[in-house]
Amino acid sequence: MDVQETTAACRDAFAELASPACIHDPYPFMRWLREHDPVHRAASGLFLLSRHADIHWALKATGDAFRGPAPGELARYFPRAATSLSLNLLASTLAMKDPPTHTRLRRLISRDFTMHQIDNLRPSIARIVAACLDGMAPALERGEAVDLHREFALTLPVLVFAGLFGMPQDDMFGLADGIGVILEGLSPHASDPQLAAADAASARVQAYFGDLMPRKRADPRHDIVSMLVGAHDDDADTLSDAELISMLWGMLLGGFATTAATIDHAVLAMLAYPEQRHWLQGDAVGVEAFVEEVLRCDAPAMFSSIPRIAQRDIELSGVVIPKNADVRVLIAAGNRDPDAFADPDRFDPARFYGTSPGMSTDGKIMLSFGHGIHFCLGAQLARVELAESLPRIQARFPTLALAELPTREPSAFLRTFRALPVRLHAQEG
Repeated sequence: MDVQETTAACRDAFAELASPACIHDPYPFMRWLREHDPVHRAASGLFLLSRHADIHWALKATGDAFRGPAPGELARYFPRAATSLSLNLLASTLAMKDPPTHTRLRRLISRDFTMHQIDNLRPSIARIVAACLDGMAPALERGEAVDLHREFALTLPVLVFAGLFGMPQDDMFGLADGIGVILEGLSPHASDPQLAAADAASARVQAYFGDLMPRKRADPRHDIVSMLVGAHDDDADTLSDAELISMLWGMLLGGFATTAATIDHAVLAMLAYPEQRHWLQGDAVGVEAFVEEVLRCDAPAMFSSIPRIAQRDIELSGVVIPKNADVRVLIAAGNRDPDAFADPDRFDPARFYGTSPGMSTDGKIMLSFGHGIHFCLGAQLARVELAESLPRIQARFPTLALAELPTREPSAFLRTFRALPVRLHAQEG
């Protein structure tokens, strides 16, 4: 069906993104939205930005032109917040806070979650990657199909987070089962049953961390939870238990399903563009370029789930967004804007070779981790997991191929997978 015909009178881009056609391939609709309705007002009154320049400006202007909802406004922007644990936890996360509260919380988290500390995890992440590939190898070598999504893309971040948080692996697997459910419940158009399921999963996470923190205080180890609950002699300020639980809840939501989806998309890129695999066989700079291009081409989160409230009337692309309007950004559309990235539907790691993380050779910002004061705290961890994974997959299984078409989750918010079956092709000759 022609995109122009189906969207000429689009009343709600969020509903369109949830349609089967967009679940299969959302990019034609996003192209139409950028060209015909770049500052879209949905039926619910939410505004959705789809042009790179508008999104980049809006993210950078958060804390100035835009703000998070104040505690007293929560019911206005989240009408079901009065009865929803998930929405209340979301409201207390770092992403929902404005300076100076945001500045304080980000500083307290960042002192124990530095890029240097994440880089120090590379050897342990490499060992986890090798163990996951060892587990897949026997079945693949027998000629069987293996679900790479379940056996690798989901398993890797779960095991990495278990080590990072100092938790038993089985406990982390148990919590991880509910992360996708929570994320779907936080979508702007989630149904009441979806939100109820999210609340049940959030309650399990909240209870677990509530029990874990005193155990870490009594018996601290070299993990992020022990550091966050521990005393800092040079800093009298500490996170309260409620603040810490919301931070850990938010870290799980931001760093698990999205990383798994990006691993899946990276493997699909390896299979779809074999001429680009050389980026994974050379230096670390080439690997980093491949990772950035995967993140640009297939952002795991289609749009922002966090409200950004206009502080004043704002004109963008000829449309006036009124003061106090709720504005979201369509990250995936911005990443494929031809005004930012030439030939944007072409997979080309060269556009990120030798640049700063997230910046193209033309000086444009890849938006998948956000920008400005709410730039993703776990971006470096995700990049390290991908950089340690992809060259090893390529080296270990150079003839990897799809066994059948992957199955996607029917989600408008997260471009994630239900299954990614792969097998080995017999080498010619």
